[in-house]
Parts: sequence; C-alpha cells; structure tokens
Amino acid sequence: MPKVLVADDALFTRKVLREILEAEGCEVVEASNGKDAVDKFRLERPDLVLLDISMPEMDGLTVLRAIKEVDEGAKVVMVSAMGQTSTVKEALKLGACDFIVKPFRPHQIRELIARWLFEPAHNEKR
Repeated sequence: MPKVLVADDALFTRKVLREILEAEGCEVVEASNGKDAVDKFRLERPDLVLLDISMPEMDGLTVLRAIKEVDEGAKVVMVSAMGQTSTVKEALKLGACDFIVKPFRPHQIRELIARWLFEPAHNEKR
C-alpha cells in the first residue's frame, strides 16, 4: 500500500485529499504545517508528498528543499493556489515532480497518483 504525505494547513483540503487517496488504496499521513511536514517525511518516508506552497512555520519551497536534502529522489507534488505560477516554477527547478492547482477535482488527484505511484516509468526504486 503506497504511503502519501499530505501537507496542507487547511483541514478541509487534508480531509478531501485523505478521502480520495484512501479510496485509491493509499495510506495517508497528514501534516498541518511545514515543520511538521519535514518531521513526518523523515519519520514515515512516504512514497509521494502532496505539498501546499503556503503554510505556516515553513513555506512549501523551504519544505521541498528540506525533503530533498533527506531524499533527493523523493516524489513531491506541489499544491498551489491560482496566481502562484512563479513559485511553482521555482519548485519544479528545486526538484518537485509535478504540481496541481487549487481548487482541484478528484479525478486530477487520481491521475497524479496513477502517474507517480503506479506507472512503471515513474516508479523506479529510489
């Protein structure tokens, strides 16, 4: 069962993502701020991270850098609000594998996890 870390300060977003991911057979770990996200990544070593850009304690870019220091092969998908395109571009330069814009639809999340967890081309051993 793939493990996904959902890092977002919005409880509603975490709840929606948890429901979608669990329905697709994923184990979900949640973090409500950037520092917690880094700590949970170190502890849980998830197969995929869905990382909000705007969070308290540490923003998404800082969290992404910290995660990549722990595991440069980590699969991190940035979750952004409209109007954060320059930040998304920076995240992709720093090693994020993809991004999704809020508000998202359930099928977009299912496509993301299919691409990054279940397609053989993206699911090589780290």
